[in-house]
Amino acid sequence: MLPGIGFSEILVLGLAALIFIGPKDLPMLMRKLGQFVGKGRRMAREFQAAFDDIAKQSELDELKKEIEALKRSNLMTQAQEDLANVEADINSAVMRQSAEPISPPEPAPPQVTGEEKA
Repeated sequence: MLPGIGFSEILVLGLAALIFIGPKDLPMLMRKLGQFVGKGRRMAREFQAAFDDIAKQSELDELKKEIEALKRSNLMTQAQEDLANVEADINSAVMRQSAEPISPPEPAPPQVTGEEKA
């Protein structure tokens, strides 16, 4: 129940209300008090629901941002892979051209020196 109020205090408050208000008006007062408490609880639930909706919306916004970031990251990864494939194609084409047999240079005729003539 309420903190700091025990059973004996509630009993004294009930007896005081019965004496001051009277037994004829007490049920009507209790009904009005119950309706007032019910309205307060409904307002508190609506307030809490509004905050929950705001929290869910902010979480959804964050999730949308994360998904967009992942999409961008995925696109960047895809572009990176495409560039790597093009680079590999270019490198293989260059390697094929450089691997073609190049005719070796003709050997130079032997030079005759003066000592060999004699």
